[in-house]
Amino acid sequence: MRDGLRGLTTRGRSFLAAAVAAAISAGILGEKDLLRVAVLLAVLPLLAAAYVGRSRYKLACNRSLEPHRVPVGASSRVVLRLQNLSRLPTGTLLLEDRLPYALGSRPRVVLERLGAHQASSVAYTVRADVRGRYEVGPLVIRLTDPFGLCELTRSFPSTDHLTVIPQVTPLPAVRLPGEYAGSGDSRARSVAVHGEDDAATREYRMGDDLRRVHWKSTARTGELMVRREEQPWESRATVVLDTRAGGHRGEGPTASFEWAVSAAASIAVHLRQAGYKLRLVTGNGADVAATEAGGEGLLLDQLADVHLDRRGEITTLVQQVRQRADGGLIIALLGTLGAAEAELLAGLRGNGATCVAFLLDSNTWLNLPPKARTEAERAHGAAALALLQSSWRVIGVEHGSRLPALWPQAGRGSQGFALRAALAETVAGGMR
Repeated sequence: MRDGLRGLTTRGRSFLAAAVAAAISAGILGEKDLLRVAVLLAVLPLLAAAYVGRSRYKLACNRSLEPHRVPVGASSRVVLRLQNLSRLPTGTLLLEDRLPYALGSRPRVVLERLGAHQASSVAYTVRADVRGRYEVGPLVIRLTDPFGLCELTRSFPSTDHLTVIPQVTPLPAVRLPGEYAGSGDSRARSVAVHGEDDAATREYRMGDDLRRVHWKSTARTGELMVRREEQPWESRATVVLDTRAGGHRGEGPTASFEWAVSAAASIAVHLRQAGYKLRLVTGNGADVAATEAGGEGLLLDQLADVHLDRRGEITTLVQQVRQRADGGLIIALLGTLGAAEAELLAGLRGNGATCVAFLLDSNTWLNLPPKARTEAERAHGAAALALLQSSWRVIGVEHGSRLPALWPQAGRGSQGFALRAALAETVAGGMR
């Protein structure tokens, strides 16, 4: 009963206040009919409090997200299944699922009645325009009487998580530099392109399966040769994301950092589908190897949580990449660089690695005055030239650039950018 009295709504408390006022007026005026009205006004909220307070429903709740991982701007369907485990039917139930602000307002659903051992399902949709990992729940149930005089709150402790991943853009098929760099005893890609005659072979060893004998090579060399196909060649790639707060400009979903995160996700998914053994390295310490079947989801989940690092430095990023450097292809999404920082990236060219940089001119995400714009362009050109001199392939990125249009340059090289960067250095030298 105490819980019920504490749960009186504004309407219920107003009824009690009106009952007290009517009782006082009846005593002063000597009106018995007014006293009967006062009793009625007092009895209604008390009966409602007793009814709601004595309700001992046994309820079970199950929540499912369909799907639990969505790209930015997409919707997910949340299904709530509520079951009455007791023998008594419930009264009116008001369901409210708690959501973070980024997913919208809290959904509220009214269930008029649940019979004994009866279950009912309700659903609603959520949408997020900002990537991240969001907690959905807990579910709050409000028990109320038919007149709305008393309301009690019960909640379920369970919660679920919705992961909002960056937008993944399909990329055109491009033959990349260093696509055969990796490890293994044979190059399965080369066999597929050039035919069986060019298959990698080795001398026959005791115990080798005779079905793997390569007769044409045997006839040509005069020794028994077998195909080396037991260890297929692995193409390896590393996607590097620069998370330095000083290298990016803009705010919210349209910031340069969000462009870089979305580009990293698109490139990683594209390379995974092309058969690369992929590794993702970010400036704030993440190092994910996506070599298993579920590696793509692991990469996208990591990029959903990545954030800017105010203390990040290029030196730390280079050291982290080189900890497990195994050659192959390195594709870096880089923010604004100084010439000295660009020279530090030359350390990634070791071990036969082919390096491609998507160099963001993040100052184009701002409205700068003409003089500041000229200085920013000059600094950007100097950084690009320093990368080019370190044998990087450089692809310039400005505000409004689309990754599918830039992606073919990763295969063609960066001669055009090299010419512009050299021109910028010449102009800068002449001004000095």
